Amino acid sequence: YQLHIEWRIPADITGTDQARGNSGVFLASTGAGDAGYELQILDSYQNKTYVNGQAGSIYKQFIPLVNPARKPGEWQAYDVVWTKPTFNADGSVKTKAAVTVLYNGVLVQNHVELEGETLYIGKPFYKKYDSAPIMLQAHGDPSPPISFRNIWLRELK
Repeated sequence: YQLHIEWRIPADITGTDQARGNSGVFLASTGAGDAGYELQILDSYQNKTYVNGQAGSIYKQFIPLVNPARKPGEWQAYDVVWTKPTFNADGSVKTKAAVTVLYNGVLVQNHVELEGETLYIGKPFYKKYDSAPIMLQAHGDPSPPISFRNIWLRELK
């Protein structure tokens, strides 16, 4: 599918590192909690954090090619092309998931093939699924909530 989503970190954001507007777009949510494939949302404007956890990263797998983050209080946009993984009858991976991401109109992920689901700790792995919803993460950090608007999806064949 092709996904467009706009998001905004509050202008009065507090905190540092991952406790600064932490959220995510799960491109495929495959189970309870944070199971699935996450495109990170975070205040990455002059906010130090680990590189594969900043906005535009495929969480813990791929760092963005560049950081085009705008200041807190300004709207940010992701344009995503997602190709879901396919599986053989025995559950093994036939084709890996792949994603391309434009962040504020700038290419930050160029058809990267994921090593499996995005995990906070541990080695990525694939588990077979047929379909999975898109999910916005409520991370639960102490910063004020972020806003979303203009979300649309176009199925690709």
